[in-house]
Amino acid sequence: MNVSIARAPWTDGATTPAAATTTTAAARTWTAATTRTAAATATAPDDETLIAAAGRLGAVLPSTIDAALLDFADRSNPTGALLLTDVPVGELPTTPSAPDAAADKDLTTELTLLAVARRLGQPVGYAPEHGGRIVQNLVPTQAAADLQMSTSSRSNLMFHTETAFHPHRPRYLALFCLRGNPEAHTTMASIFDIVTHLDTETREATVEAMFQPRFRTSVDASFLGDRVDQLGAPHALLTGTLDEPTFVFDADLTVGIDDEAREVVARLHAAIEAATTSVVLSPGDLLVIDNNRAVHGRSPFTARFDGTDRWLQRAFIVSDLAPSAADRNGRVIVTEFGTDPA
Repeated sequence: MNVSIARAPWTDGATTPAAATTTTAAARTWTAATTRTAAATATAPDDETLIAAAGRLGAVLPSTIDAALLDFADRSNPTGALLLTDVPVGELPTTPSAPDAAADKDLTTELTLLAVARRLGQPVGYAPEHGGRIVQNLVPTQAAADLQMSTSSRSNLMFHTETAFHPHRPRYLALFCLRGNPEAHTTMASIFDIVTHLDTETREATVEAMFQPRFRTSVDASFLGDRVDQLGAPHALLTGTLDEPTFVFDADLTVGIDDEAREVVARLHAAIEAATTSVVLSPGDLLVIDNNRAVHGRSPFTARFDGTDRWLQRAFIVSDLAPSAADRNGRVIVTEFGTDPA
């Protein structure tokens, strides 16, 4: 199976989007509209004001981008990923020293990211993730360098479904590269490719077991705070059908509850490694991952902590806000996990 990432050109009519350099009238219109909106938008607007402004910008998305996003939302694709290239970034200050550090920039990239997000669904935040911010700055920090966190650099981020333990996990996550690092590979593996890389002699039994509630997933420590973790209820790794699957797995947090299920987890680790594809994100690349179809991670890279480090902006997107209504404050999902310490 072809494991290349589906690419959508940012400029209309480009046949080689990775190398496209000509700006078309559609792209110029979009860029100009985003710049005007950023200039007219307050430096720190509330979430609804920012998302409403971004939603209006969707009307002037280049037609190729709009079609690619709507098609991805309707049908996804075998790789579970869509890469938009040559997305305008504009002028940038130095990379912030921490995700919550002030950055002297306008809202052009935030509006761009959220305009794309609104074509896929509804942007949300999670209270433990960067304080619930709707757009998060992902930058390396010295404190997290060796951890399994988005702000790490020296660690290899293990393959995972985003917030695999969460009842309101995002359907999509969007990663917009403002400043890159050639060592940092965003790694991915789709469930379609993973299945084809399972050992043929045990593939049928492995897939059958994956559809059964014989696995449990721990809560990420960042979602617990001072509370004590409780393994979630047994769940299946696969739901739906093999033609339209939902795959939920975290290589660091998911375990089998019996010997055969534990062996299935071991086989999955091997199959995911064999099915891995990756992309080095460059400035202007906007990667959308279907959180139902693909697990993702990131290779280690060397951070300099000098204002020139890799800088991504991330948005989480759900298909519908209604299921999380009782667990949301505005657009921020506030579900609590674990129990109070004795």
